[in-house]
Amino acid sequence: MKDNVFYGQTSGRKEIYAEDKIRFDCHPGVSCFTRCCKDADMYLYPYDIIRMKKRLGISSDRLLELYTFQAFRDNPYFPSLMLKMSDDEDKSCQFLSAKGCTIYKDRPFSCRAYPLERAVARRGDKNGRKVLYFIMRHDHCLGHKESRKWTIKEWIKDQQIQLYNEMNDLWVDIDSIFRANSWGLQGVKNPGLKMAFMACFNVDEFKKFIFKSTFLSRFNLPRKRIEKLKKSDVELMKFGFDWTNFFLTGTGPLFLTNLKTDPL
Repeated sequence: MKDNVFYGQTSGRKEIYAEDKIRFDCHPGVSCFTRCCKDADMYLYPYDIIRMKKRLGISSDRLLELYTFQAFRDNPYFPSLMLKMSDDEDKSCQFLSAKGCTIYKDRPFSCRAYPLERAVARRGDKNGRKVLYFIMRHDHCLGHKESRKWTIKEWIKDQQIQLYNEMNDLWVDIDSIFRANSWGLQGVKNPGLKMAFMACFNVDEFKKFIFKSTFLSRFNLPRKRIEKLKKSDVELMKFGFDWTNFFLTGTGPLFLTNLKTDPL
């Protein structure tokens, strides 16, 4: 569906409806336990970075350096952010231990949601954003043969996915702008691409950029929002999305100070 964006892998997919149930369970007793944590082609999203870097107690810049790489995948105009595997023979996830995931409570969306995959309409209709759900199946995964069953709603609640869905929906709108090739004749060599990537994925560097320069003086921002930017990585991420939208399209909620008086 060309107007939908799919989170995660895109093969072995079967659509599931609200009244259907998922047959799936993953636990140490399943013989394939942690097999999916090896040689994985794992997409990461901006909110993933926030959760992971807080869990590890490092900056977003350091996390990106140590645990990720960029690759052009389905979008030729903006790189996808991927999870970097270890250099061992199994190409294991760097967060995998003998007992399982060491960052489990803050694991990325693609790990958290499996085997459920969510497709989001890039353009919402009058009734709001259209969402479809699919079940992913990989040959190595034996969790599909377990007896436990879930509705979509039950799985989302159990895996604490809802907040990730809300954050990723914001990303879909920005990703759609990138897919329209906003870089002009320079294409992906446009320096603006690196700026947009920083604003979306590297919240700590973006925070330095906006607070250690004249950046904020150029925009009409309520003081309350500025205070939120100082305290919240999520608010920084959202502001990065707003700024990227303004930077590339001239639209959105941001206004230059010369167009509107400063609010209190």
